[in-house]
Amino acid sequence: MKENIPTVRLDSIDAYNRLYGLETLHPLVSVLDLKEATLAVNHVRMDYGVYALYLKNDTNCVLRYGRQPYDYQEGTVVSFSPGQIIGVDYEKDELAPDVVGLMFHPDLIYGTPLGARIKNYAFFDYSQREAVHLSLEERAMFIECLGRIRQEITHPVDRHTAGIVASHIQLLLDYMTRFYERQFITRRKVNSDVMARFTDALRSYYSDGHGSHGIPTVNYFAGVANLSPGYFGDLVKKETGRTAQEIISLHVVDCAKERLALTDDDISVIAYDLGFEYPQHFSRMFRRVAGTTPTRFREHITD
Repeated sequence: MKENIPTVRLDSIDAYNRLYGLETLHPLVSVLDLKEATLAVNHVRMDYGVYALYLKNDTNCVLRYGRQPYDYQEGTVVSFSPGQIIGVDYEKDELAPDVVGLMFHPDLIYGTPLGARIKNYAFFDYSQREAVHLSLEERAMFIECLGRIRQEITHPVDRHTAGIVASHIQLLLDYMTRFYERQFITRRKVNSDVMARFTDALRSYYSDGHGSHGIPTVNYFAGVANLSPGYFGDLVKKETGRTAQEIISLHVVDCAKERLALTDDDISVIAYDLGFEYPQHFSRMFRRVAGTTPTRFREHITD
């Protein structure tokens, strides 16, 4: 990306539309078609204060999250949420890129069913390299949802508008969840490789001396897999039916059981060796997972 590029704070729908020379039909939501843009924006850093989803139909754009570049492939949907800062870098300058999408302000969904569910759409927190790639049929469904939203916001705003628009957005986000679940399934070989790395890293965590850094975390193993914690957690849940945290906790307790059964080490020593800062935190996890306390487990084993 070029040096000294501007950072634009997208704290409103109009801020984005003015950037590209697009018309603002509704102050809190916009259906985007950058082929209608009248201003060229080819190198910019965007500080998002809104939710956004983009479907790109051409192939000459690179996104940057921090310093890491990600190719933005044809037929890919990327999504952003408030608080993210994303750089846009086109390989060649162009006025009207073939990109369509949706942008909505958090104020739009307050007090709606979507507002209560928005945190359930975990893909907003995925890294951009974990974007979903749509089939032609899925692209048509995505664009159809955009059309319904656009049709509603071209009408005069009334007391029903926000609820109807929010319901259409929720439908689109539900479809996005389905598309990601399909991608998890079709990438089974890649997912199996991730699970194998997760299992190996989990088994070697203590033998490699990481216990001194604390108990193993989802963030740590997501980093080993080079994935965002959200995407990694969802992948593990789809593959195993358990959360990554549940699998980690089971492993920690299994390691504890082995120490309790084979050594006379004090429980507090075992807790510290496993990475717990406080023994009571270890005892709490052990009881939650094993259904008994470390002391009772040891007594039962040695009876």
